[in-house]
Amino acid sequence: MGFLSRLFDKGSSEEHEHEHAHEHEHGEEQEPSCSHLDQIGEVTPAADGCVDCLATGDEWHHLRVCMTCGYVGCCDSSPNKHASGHARTVGHPIVQSFEPGEDWFYCYVDDFGFEIEEAPSLSYPTGAR
Repeated sequence: MGFLSRLFDKGSSEEHEHEHAHEHEHGEEQEPSCSHLDQIGEVTPAADGCVDCLATGDEWHHLRVCMTCGYVGCCDSSPNKHASGHARTVGHPIVQSFEPGEDWFYCYVDDFGFEIEEAPSLSYPTGAR
């Protein structure tokens, strides 16, 4: 997989921790992958919290930053699920966790999570909540 490190593939939980390989039509195991890596850019996060929740006064559980435009949205465990809504509405497939100490990426289209070696770590400033 080159510079990608397999982290997880979307399973039944919101955190996508269930790992498994996909069966190829010939019975060979095929590693899941992301076909949208070209849409990862150097972005500046749009806010220190979920853009839409901040505007409405709502709360969130965890944050994700869009790697195409920098939009910051709340995760699917949050009531409003703004990050995945942004991905569906605008067509930007890849987010990075915006939580301190978490450096993983996730592609909504390919249901694939991964890490990129030496990628910058993005997170809101501690104490911003």
